[in-house]
This record gives sequence, structure tokens and C-alpha cells, in this order.
Amino acid sequence: MIDKDGYRPNVGIVLCDGRNEVFWGKRVRQNSWQFPQGGIKSGESPEQAMFRELQEEVGLMPEHVRILGRTRDWLRYDVPREWVRREWRGHYRGQKQIWFLLRLVGRECDVSLRASSHPEFDAWRWNKYWDPVDAVVAFKQDVYRLALEELQRYLYTDAAPRGRSHFRHPLRAQGSHV
Repeated sequence: MIDKDGYRPNVGIVLCDGRNEVFWGKRVRQNSWQFPQGGIKSGESPEQAMFRELQEEVGLMPEHVRILGRTRDWLRYDVPREWVRREWRGHYRGQKQIWFLLRLVGRECDVSLRASSHPEFDAWRWNKYWDPVDAVVAFKQDVYRLALEELQRYLYTDAAPRGRSHFRHPLRAQGSHV
């Protein structure tokens, strides 16, 4: 489903822990890291797509997270021509995304990168909030910066995680899940 301007509707997910560090996933068999994201299917709302993608890519269910906020409008990025599938060239420009900021209220062990038959990530870690802007592939950097700037205010309106206590496994204290 590509809009008249050549952008595919998509959701981006910024999942944070109790220390406001963010989930960072390593793409399967690549040395490429990113936030969870995925397309919005026909008839799906952005929120429905976000929960579906969260379950497919990270293995988390709605009860494992709390929505802190979302971007007001679509944020767009163009995909370089050499990255576009040959059959899409000419009418596909990139992605338009609604970004969600979520708080993990479940436990880290609730994360399951093998929740789907086609995993997106093969490793994950917690990162400082702003680190992904410089670490993601260049053509996504502006969208990451814009999303994090807009969502940052919600981190501080949700000062302490509610629900289950936030357990951090001592071996994962540095956020290394690789």
C-alpha cells in the first residue's frame, strides 16, 4: 500500500526501559541496528500496526508495554534508489511513519526475537536515548532525530514505571544482549 506521493505507511517503535534507555535491534545476519518498525496493513490503524509489529519483531504483547506518546504527524524518509526493489522503482520513494514511544512494564525476559517465523532481529541491547540517531543508516537519521525530539517530552511525564517491578538481570546490566 503506497500512497499517491510514493510513501508506504509505516510505524516506528521506540521502546524504553525504566532508565529511559531504548531498545536497539540488530537486523538478522547484518551488522545493521535499528528500532522496530513495519508497514501498516490495509484496514489497520497505526496503533494496531504498532502492537502487531511489536509482537512479531520483539515478542512483546500489549500487557508488556504502556504507550507514553506518539508523533502527531507522519515523518517521512526517502530510500536511496539502489535500496529500492526493482519492481517498485518509479513509484516508491520511501516510508512515512507514525512513531510510538512505549515503556516496558513487563520483564526483559518477555522479549523474544523468535516470536515470528521470520525474525527481524537476531540480537538486541539497551542504548542511551540519543545514540540511535548517529548509529542508524544515514537515510533514516533525520527521521530518528525528529521522532526522538518529539517523543522525548513523554519520558518525563512518566517518571517511574508502574506495574511489575523492573528487574534487570545482572549479566545484562550493560544492556548487552548479543
